[in-house]
Amino acid sequence: MRGAVLVANRGEVAVRVLRACRVLGVRGVAVYSDADARAAHVRASDVAVRIGPAPARESYLDGARLVGVAREQGVAWVHPGYGLLSEDARFASAVLDAGLGWVGPPPEVIAQLGDKVAARAAAREVGVPVLDGTDAPVDATTPGLADLAAAIGFPVLVKAAHGGGGRGMRVVRRPAELDDALAAAGREAAASAGRSEVFLERLVEHARHVEVQVLADDHGAVAVLGDRDCTVQRRHQKLLEEAPAPDLPDALRAAMHDDARRLVRSVGYRGAGTVEFLLDPAAGRTVFLEMNTRLQVEHGVTEMVTGVDLVAAQLRIAAGEPLAGVLGLDGDVPVRGHAVEARITAEDPAADFRPSPGHLTALTLPSGPFVRCDVGYAAGDDVPSAYDSLLGKVHAWAPDRDTARARLAAALDELVVDGVPTTGPLLREVLDRPAFAAVSHDTGSLERDWLPTTAAVQSTPPVVGTGPDDGSRTVELDTDAGPLRLRVPGRAGTGTARPTRTRTGRAVTADDTTGGGLTAPMDATVVAVPARCGVRVEVGEVLVVLEAMKMELPVRATSAGEVAAVHVTAGDGVTAGTVLVAVTG
Repeated sequence: MRGAVLVANRGEVAVRVLRACRVLGVRGVAVYSDADARAAHVRASDVAVRIGPAPARESYLDGARLVGVAREQGVAWVHPGYGLLSEDARFASAVLDAGLGWVGPPPEVIAQLGDKVAARAAAREVGVPVLDGTDAPVDATTPGLADLAAAIGFPVLVKAAHGGGGRGMRVVRRPAELDDALAAAGREAAASAGRSEVFLERLVEHARHVEVQVLADDHGAVAVLGDRDCTVQRRHQKLLEEAPAPDLPDALRAAMHDDARRLVRSVGYRGAGTVEFLLDPAAGRTVFLEMNTRLQVEHGVTEMVTGVDLVAAQLRIAAGEPLAGVLGLDGDVPVRGHAVEARITAEDPAADFRPSPGHLTALTLPSGPFVRCDVGYAAGDDVPSAYDSLLGKVHAWAPDRDTARARLAAALDELVVDGVPTTGPLLREVLDRPAFAAVSHDTGSLERDWLPTTAAVQSTPPVVGTGPDDGSRTVELDTDAGPLRLRVPGRAGTGTARPTRTRTGRAVTADDTTGGGLTAPMDATVVAVPARCGVRVEVGEVLVVLEAMKMELPVRATSAGEVAAVHVTAGDGVTAGTVLVAVTG
């Protein structure tokens, strides 16, 4: 491959792509916003160029500015990573129109498959089963909307028509919830992917989420690189992924691979892509969900079981190399062993996964045989509120699933993250859950059965050396699924506990009050203000909706009373502690 590569992204995926560039011997050019001036991907690049202020719309989602930087720097290729503009056909077209190479499928294929409504139609045309849903985007003004939802059958899912990562999805169980769900899903989709269109689809409860990794070249060759299970989720966003998908009958696996291959061939796909399915245990079949026309966050587990560098493969395929040369074989890639990945995000599981930007005072990554860490931060970095909460991922490989689980658990025991709460300790505990070990869990298990309650976190003792000489301690939590004992290891010989979640007192919430007013728990943007002065509200009623780290956070009334003052309007930026609304009894 010749010519430099512009990485039109940030965080751990930008670091990952820049590493692949280095292996291939090509120059890697990074871009950064003001919030990322000293970020890990900037440090990992050969050249880094400022593209604008912190808000993504003014920097990482500014396609014209990105193309301008690419031309200024004389790069040959643009790699979009995942998220942001990675599935924006207009951006891909702009790159190609500028005479640059696009690392991904052709724009017309992105337009067809990146649009989930169009992708459903494409799948149906080639005989891949899909869920009941609307054949066009909808909004609150769509005629007969309630009738459409009723025809699909409640509960229904409101889904963003563009983008990925589980953003822009809301469950609707009754007609009265439709309008609010449409508005919230549309706002979240726009913040994440720059487009607000949504559609309706039947919700399959107690399902597993499985997917197929594919590679395709410009010469008509398509290869399947196994499958993955991504069933452990919160807010429809994945937290634990593994390859291959466990406990999947051979016939069902083969049929799913055939469905993915058939869809990819039918649209003339090129590059890396993932065809996602729901496994409906009651029906004993898989149904098509969507296709991600890009690299996936969880690509690392596939790399570990196949030995294929998917990012390098993307780059080489974009440069015109045939798939057989890239893979060193014809046909599908064999899978060896088992790999599991944990996403470490700056969120507080005990506070409904509330995003938690802040300053990383310490970050120590695990190591050991067959352990891999992909991260976008280092100790001393700030985790900004303007972007996704993903800090990085920890992977482990082994010849079998049980050993891979044990290796990942040991790796998470070694992980040190100080300064922000993370999902690390929760995912460490999930690995030992009997239902996860037995593969009897579903996409709702984490939020329904496995979360520690806020009350349990309030009872957690302070972080002090209460364990053996290595500073470890045992924490007892009362969860909805029963009592839980969690060992938190410490730094050897220090007598000080070393937790991967440092916030052990009562979690800061948007419901806290200061001087009679509800305050913002973090830096955020106000996206909606349902509260009205002089109107009486009840406990739990949403008064303000904030957005931080691409997530919407409802601020609810903590007591009944009358709204005495509203201090913010939609579009305002607020800092932690800002008084949003005052309610008097």
